[in-house]
Amino acid sequence: MSGFFTELSVIVYATLLYTPPLLFAALGSCFSEVSGVVNIGIEGMMTAGAFTGCVTAYFTGNPWLGFICGGIAGMVFGFLHAIATVKLGADQTISGTAINMLAPGVVVMICKALFDSTDTVPLKPESKIPILFNGAFDTTTTVGKILKNIFTNYATTYLVFIAVIVVWIIFNKTKFGLRLRACGEHPQACETLGINVIGMRILCVCISGLLAGLGGACVTMAASNQFRPVSIVGQGFIAIAAVIFGKFKPQGAMLGCLLFGFCTGLKVVIGSDAAISPHLISMIPYIVTVIVLILFVGKSRVPAANGKPYIKAK
Repeated sequence: MSGFFTELSVIVYATLLYTPPLLFAALGSCFSEVSGVVNIGIEGMMTAGAFTGCVTAYFTGNPWLGFICGGIAGMVFGFLHAIATVKLGADQTISGTAINMLAPGVVVMICKALFDSTDTVPLKPESKIPILFNGAFDTTTTVGKILKNIFTNYATTYLVFIAVIVVWIIFNKTKFGLRLRACGEHPQACETLGINVIGMRILCVCISGLLAGLGGACVTMAASNQFRPVSIVGQGFIAIAAVIFGKFKPQGAMLGCLLFGFCTGLKVVIGSDAAISPHLISMIPYIVTVIVLILFVGKSRVPAANGKPYIKAK
């Protein structure tokens, strides 16, 4: 029985390791979608954050500076998406697709110039996000091993769940959150009340890019130790699926990300089983994504003005 709980705690550890990148990105997607702007460029923004965070931490040795710079890199691409869609009226889906193509191309080009490779140099342990409660539990006992697997994790794991609470408060308990939701439902009515709909949407898409960049930085500075062109592949779209699953609410997105994080963690834990094809194991998170979209996309209520261009009245 103790062996079962130990194995279960390993799966919990893997779930908490792979959930933060998805959850940061999903929270960012909530800001954009609720304000009325479709942002499928989350994947590209995560890629920019993953590369920038890793490179900054490598050259400075400061993981938190790298983490913040990763968020800023994502925000830069979020700003490009915001200007193209909100200010210039470009098609939001096409703009997001362009971001997903542009960001990986830019970062791989810079990576090639800096390291003469498409991969960055692996980070030293001290340059990665710090691990909390390391050595706090007695691993000579079964209970100690279980507690270590559950609670000894990267600081970003704790930070992202705090972020969920903060975002929920912003959405539901602040004037800013009320205006944000109103811009996604009735932008014309907001304008008559003196709310700057264009400015609000640009800000929210930038916040979306910031959080997506932080999610990307989690991948290369916690879940792994270097940037590769395949570091982010698919995770941005999984984060968007989690937002749909969660009905565009931060608490719902958290549950969706925990589900996908569990699937990814399960993939890693059972990956050593030689009896199962590794290709089948790698398909687990994406199969779950498709199933979730089939079951929940019709039940999710999209903000009324989501994806619709806003034309300011003259």
